[in-house]
Amino acid sequence: MLLTVTEIAKQKFQEQLKKRGHGIGVKIATRPSGCSGLSYYMEYVDEYPKIGSENYSVFYKNVDDPKIIVFEKDYVYLNGLEVDYVKKGLNEGFEFHNPNSRGDCGCGESFRV
Repeated sequence: MLLTVTEIAKQKFQEQLKKRGHGIGVKIATRPSGCSGLSYYMEYVDEYPKIGSENYSVFYKNVDDPKIIVFEKDYVYLNGLEVDYVKKGLNEGFEFHNPNSRGDCGCGESFRV
């Protein structure tokens, strides 16, 4: 499988979609950023991409799980990625664990593969 999402991360995606009031899931992607080259970003997805648009995959285990959409152009950067949700003291949020990352910038905003 291209990527995995921990149970707690799935629950948080589901909670956020419910609070938002609509949407089928989340798109996980990369974009050029920072001193190391790439950063992760996520955005809500309200519907599946249009037929004929860029190739993509949808990840979920159960029908009721939030859908995780990844476009083909990001496969090389996200292969093996684990998305987790972590609480550390007063901070909490999604974390990305990428076995292919060859380094991160000092502030943690970007990575390189």
